[in-house]
Amino acid sequence: MRLEPTPELEAFRGKVRAFVAEHAPGVKAHAGVRAPEPELMPAIRAWTARLYAAGLLGIDWPAEYGGRPDAHPLEPSVVAEEIARARTWAPVGAASPASAALVEFGSDAQRARFLPRIRSGDDVWCQLFSEPEAGSDLASLRTRARREGEGGDAVFVVDGQKVWTTNGQHADMGYLLARTDAEAPKHKGITAFALDMRSPGVEVRPLRELTGTTDFNEVFLDGVRIPAANVIGRVDDGWRVAMSSLARERSGVAARGVELFAALEDLVRLAEEVPAGGRPALDDAATRQEIGGLAARVQVNAALIALAQSRMLHGTEGPADALLGKIFFSELNHDLADFGLRLQGTDGLLTEGDPAVLAAGWWQDAHLYSRAFTIAGGANEVLRTQIAERGLGMPREPR
Repeated sequence: MRLEPTPELEAFRGKVRAFVAEHAPGVKAHAGVRAPEPELMPAIRAWTARLYAAGLLGIDWPAEYGGRPDAHPLEPSVVAEEIARARTWAPVGAASPASAALVEFGSDAQRARFLPRIRSGDDVWCQLFSEPEAGSDLASLRTRARREGEGGDAVFVVDGQKVWTTNGQHADMGYLLARTDAEAPKHKGITAFALDMRSPGVEVRPLRELTGTTDFNEVFLDGVRIPAANVIGRVDDGWRVAMSSLARERSGVAARGVELFAALEDLVRLAEEVPAGGRPALDDAATRQEIGGLAARVQVNAALIALAQSRMLHGTEGPADALLGKIFFSELNHDLADFGLRLQGTDGLLTEGDPAVLAAGWWQDAHLYSRAFTIAGGANEVLRTQIAERGLGMPREPR
């Protein structure tokens, strides 16, 4: 494993950093993967279009759609890191996994129709995978799609419910999984679709969360008609499409490392500002010791990311790599936010909007949101079982 960057990647990083500094649409007010307020969406769509036009997104797409086949495979990670370092908005929605599915499995007509609209920012996508009874166990999904008609007039009629749909309230298109063969084994008989979110029968209901914001949504599908031409890949082969598209999305992992370093810097700054026994909290040996422990874990997280990138470059990825990284990051992220609250003492009980709250309530919001990372992408408890079974080869739990 090589940890030092190449000169070419560092030159690319400088270009990206300058571009972000000039064009980014402002600093995010909240931690985590959040949905913007509606009034921010025009600026974020324009920002997304600029990133694609500059060749900083869609790097691994086919050249005819703006990709650069000769680019270094870590360039997408560099872009994600620099966006995170600037604490600004990454493009919102699920365009990354959706475009990965379209590039690998979509038809020429689908790529020609959907990829340019992703590039232009005209279409924001959401991911319609999770369901009330199929979150960490996604293959248990119950949303049904039945075929009607043949040939060019064929459609799939979809009924079901999705939940935890980030940015669903802003989405123009949905990357949907639905069961098309109820008799097939659990991981078979699922089909991937491109769904126009404006279709009759689609209802998006925002969920108000613990943070007081609305990032996730429920999506109800009642007799929604999707043209058969919008099937991504083959009918009943959607599980392979979904798993491949999710596996190709690695750049966000690199951004998480940068976010933790930024949170650590904020934590040190907070410890310099808040009092403890008439002196700055940072003067207290116990405080410094706890921050030191968190700093060590932030460095370990960075090493895990570098190891995963190295294995990706050499084609030696293991089945537990991404799972271990996700668990380690989510629990460390929570512990950083938790200590940020504890440093404030009783002031940690203040909330965003209170004139006396420190850092505009960022720590309070980050602490409340931090639990989402332990669930999103698979609950940590479930992922630990998967690590045991897939990574360590231990006997499967009784079903």
